[in-house]
Amino acid sequence: MKKYLVIGSPIEHSLSPKLHNYWLKENNIEAIYDKKKLDEKDLQSIISEVKEEKINGINVTVPFKKSVIPFLDELSPEAKDTQSVNTIYFQNGITIGHNTDIAGFELAIKYAKYDILGKKIFILGAGGVAPSIIYSLKKMKASKITISNRTKEKAENLTNLFEGLEIVDWGKTIDFDMIINATSVGLKNEDGLNFDYSANGPNKFYYDVIYNPRETIFLKRAKLFGNRTENGKMMFIYQAHQAFTIWNKLMPEIDDKVVKLIE
Repeated sequence: MKKYLVIGSPIEHSLSPKLHNYWLKENNIEAIYDKKKLDEKDLQSIISEVKEEKINGINVTVPFKKSVIPFLDELSPEAKDTQSVNTIYFQNGITIGHNTDIAGFELAIKYAKYDILGKKIFILGAGGVAPSIIYSLKKMKASKITISNRTKEKAENLTNLFEGLEIVDWGKTIDFDMIINATSVGLKNEDGLNFDYSANGPNKFYYDVIYNPRETIFLKRAKLFGNRTENGKMMFIYQAHQAFTIWNKLMPEIDDKVVKLIE
């Protein structure tokens, strides 16, 4: 029986097993998908299990999307450009790191019927999924991308990967059309974003990459000020869809049942 995993820390909130196991069953594939909390010191040994074909594929979540890279044999162009890996597989004797977050975000924004073209985007957070989102935003031709991170140096490091980024101090309010919470703040019930929700007026688009819980405090507060909100549910589904297709060489269906499964 094939075996798949999602690794990260924390990992309890992940609904990846629920989604992938549903698709495996629907497509009559003899496999199981599980989740595993790891420390960074465990990365090399878990990836060696992919090389030994004891594990057939791994999804990677916070905080290991960059730190897994040294243990892989090859990166896809998308993973190389973002220095971020969320999907690992074994092919022709080598372990390959790929990034399906890029397509996941782009497809989610299209699903939400929001046009990025010419928009000013403000991203909170510089780790994890942030490089993938920037890559997608540039592809969709955002007019301006501004990043803020608690550790400013981490945000500034992204300018080595992407041209034209603006960096602002954590807690500073700027003008934007769309704001994206790319931090893990919101997985629990506290809101440590230090953000002034009243400063930009209504009718902005607030997007949170977190999908569990369904509505973070970031989104709840944005709604109170008359803004449009969206969580990371569809991005999560689309990135998983891409990973499943790579591993199993077939495209599972995304229907209402799948969407409700994640709710």
